[in-house]
Amino acid sequence: MKDLTTGKEGSRILNFALPMLFGNIFQQMYNVVDSIIVGKVLGDQALAAVGANFPFIFALISFVVGIAIGATVIIAQYYGAKQMDNVKRTIETLYIFMFFASIFLTIVGIWAAKYVFKIIDLPDEVVPMAIDYFKIYALGFIFFFGFQGTSAILRGLGDSKTPVYFLVISTVMNIILDILFVVVFKWGIEGVAAATVISQAGAFFTIVWYLNKYHSFMEFSPLKMKFDKDIFKKSLRIGLPSGIQQTFVALGFLALYRIVNIFGVPTIAAYSIAMRIDSFAVMPAMNFSAAISTFVGQNIGANKFERIGKGLKSTLLMLNAISISITVIAVVFAGPLFRLFTDSPEVVEIGKQYIYIVTPFYVVFSTMFIFNGVLRGAGATLIPMIITILALWAIRVPISWFLSTEIGTIGIWWGIPIAWIFGVTCSFIYYLSGKWKKKAVVKHGN
Repeated sequence: MKDLTTGKEGSRILNFALPMLFGNIFQQMYNVVDSIIVGKVLGDQALAAVGANFPFIFALISFVVGIAIGATVIIAQYYGAKQMDNVKRTIETLYIFMFFASIFLTIVGIWAAKYVFKIIDLPDEVVPMAIDYFKIYALGFIFFFGFQGTSAILRGLGDSKTPVYFLVISTVMNIILDILFVVVFKWGIEGVAAATVISQAGAFFTIVWYLNKYHSFMEFSPLKMKFDKDIFKKSLRIGLPSGIQQTFVALGFLALYRIVNIFGVPTIAAYSIAMRIDSFAVMPAMNFSAAISTFVGQNIGANKFERIGKGLKSTLLMLNAISISITVIAVVFAGPLFRLFTDSPEVVEIGKQYIYIVTPFYVVFSTMFIFNGVLRGAGATLIPMIITILALWAIRVPISWFLSTEIGTIGIWWGIPIAWIFGVTCSFIYYLSGKWKKKAVVKHGN
């Protein structure tokens, strides 16, 4: 466990974010290898099928992930205030909630898959493969939530390293199983999904074994867990806006995919590849956002508000340097990067257009994520939720749709940075207002 209420702010945040970043690099490398295998071995239609599953899966899990964010903020603030009994009760409540949520989403998802893919206008030749992939993938929701919930808990307690070790092992296992199931056994797209489920199960069971053996405070014992209604209500108060925000974002991605799907398989495949490349810019933003969220939560719990502004400035400098570097690499090597995934010249050209338009705005996106991380850490999640929903549904989706009718696929891509600029502007204004400081769970006397 790591106390983030002392020491140099920038160093504390960097040291906390780096293990998560390292682990996610491995995870994204798996996603890249996964897409390369699918694209090269199974073809562009299979690649489009896997890509179309992303917004659907995101839509299913997003609400639960948002509630977990609320619980993580509470854990961080209780830990900063050294209220360990409340920390333990919050952990048990989160586990119970995520268990039942995973069962529910598995059943609903398998039932709804074929309807969702038709609603988003996925090409008929791609739908069967997309459904086959999802039915197997959904069986792993219980392991996914278990591992992600445990990782979120540990981050709230200041431990960002432990989940990484198991994530790396899971990623390596996933790559090996991908090659075995798809290249050797010829199981097709079902093999890709099966490899993911087995790897997620392995990550969850091994991290539970580790916690039970080496951290008695975090002992995973389902039969002894108790659900605390008061703490769950607090988690809902903080996490519900994040859950709603995540859900609307996911639905927005589905709406965008419907716009993309109109232009056919090459555009869907190009967009799927672009999402993999985008992930390397999104990943540092998410990790540093999670780090500063925990940092803010602990320092508010310890009543050290003066450290928050210093931590924010340091984080923005570090993350923007990373974002600029990723932009340069993506723009310079756009063609070769897309040719790793596909042999189709048409897909490569469409993908390069995306890179040239979107990647120069990675700095804007990263800055927006950091401000939202500060607000989440303070427990002020309602305004960021409203800003995100407006940026997506009032700006990105309408502009992407309108411009796509005027200038084709290029118009879809331009809607993305325009929405980011709107989002970061609104988040910055709310941060300057200082109202987020009054949203803490742990209250201090004047």
